[in-house]
Amino acid sequence: MKTGKVKFFNESKGYGFIKGDEGNEIFVHVTGLIDKVRENDDVTYEVAQGKKGLNAVDVRLA
Repeated sequence: MKTGKVKFFNESKGYGFIKGDEGNEIFVHVTGLIDKVRENDDVTYEVAQGKKGLNAVDVRLA
């Protein structure tokens, strides 16, 4: 499991970005969420290959 913080999440559009503790940013789509998230929430997640690159999946509040 990787850890990070939700940098941006647009609930109406269903996507956002997580800033990982390693300093990288990763895309997250609403379909990859386990828990409802908001900006600045601490989260844990896994990384999976999506259609356009890496996506955060199994995103949970930390």
